[in-house]
Amino acid sequence: MTSPPDLLYEKKLWTTWQHVAGLDEAGRGALAGPVCVGAVILPSDLSLLPRTLSGVRDSKQLTPRKRDQLVPRIKEIALAWGIGFAAADEIDALGIVPATRLAASRALEAIPFLPDFLLTDFRLELPELDIPQTALVRGDQRSLNIATASILAKTARDELMLEMDAKYPRYGLARHKGYGSLVHRRAITQLGFSPIHRKTFHVKSSGLPDM
Repeated sequence: MTSPPDLLYEKKLWTTWQHVAGLDEAGRGALAGPVCVGAVILPSDLSLLPRTLSGVRDSKQLTPRKRDQLVPRIKEIALAWGIGFAAADEIDALGIVPATRLAASRALEAIPFLPDFLLTDFRLELPELDIPQTALVRGDQRSLNIATASILAKTARDELMLEMDAKYPRYGLARHKGYGSLVHRRAITQLGFSPIHRKTFHVKSSGLPDM
């Protein structure tokens, strides 16, 4: 079984920087909807963290119910947190990597003060920001800051996709959250793109004949 994320990196950083922010994204590979980035600054008071945030894992390893249970606990204990989105049309205009960085910048702008250091998941580097930072491979499985950010990003995006499902009900967005499932690809083949689809993303064959 994979070990839970811990504070190994944070403890080293806290000796120099007081406010370390973890960042992670959700929705990078989806065919519809925004990309979302969460940012979380946890307190360096270690007595608060192990008990309060027990159960935190990479968001992909948790059930929707468990993620939803953890969100208020994360927001309560965090010194600050923020969520940022970049919409499908921004992804099409900029490309997924710049759009993800835009969402990350918006997440940081939602925090009332700038962090001293950024711990990001791999490929979420923000070179345009004059803030020291480190990107960790599988960071959401290794860093508690990044794991909590991944949970906020995932739950915020899922909630938005449920709202989009009510607006565009024929695509099944509540079920697959915009990712490229067979059901979703078949809906695109039959219906075409909705306004929230990423039109520059390649859609694999749905197995249906061309219309």
